[in-house]
Amino acid sequence: MGRPIAKAWNAIGSDSFARKAKPAGEPERIAIPVAADRERGRKVAMALVEDTGFDAVNAGAIAESWRQQPGAPGYCTDLTREELRRPLAAAEWARLPKRRDLAVAAIMERMEGRGMANPDADYLVPLNRALYM
Repeated sequence: MGRPIAKAWNAIGSDSFARKAKPAGEPERIAIPVAADRERGRKVAMALVEDTGFDAVNAGAIAESWRQQPGAPGYCTDLTREELRRPLAAAEWARLPKRRDLAVAAIMERMEGRGMANPDADYLVPLNRALYM
């Protein structure tokens, strides 16, 4: 009960996380939304996100963290801090499942027969931007 809880790093693909970290202040640095109910948890998570080479964006309370889920405009779209705020605010709960299912179907079709375990950012980010934004 006394431990801080925060939600972060779920809205970035593994390939982007592995390859696209940049020092603070670099142009085009990718932002990651951070949701938390308590300020302490938010501050810790945001500092950790910044330490991993990404800009942290306050995404509100945990109850609103569906805005950073699959199907939402800010999910795995590799946006900058300035670009991410608008998609987080524009997310529509009812649209997420259909968009998510379309993305999963496209990813599965691409992976079928190729032995691919995980699509890279060169495929995933444009797909998500086309379907989610």
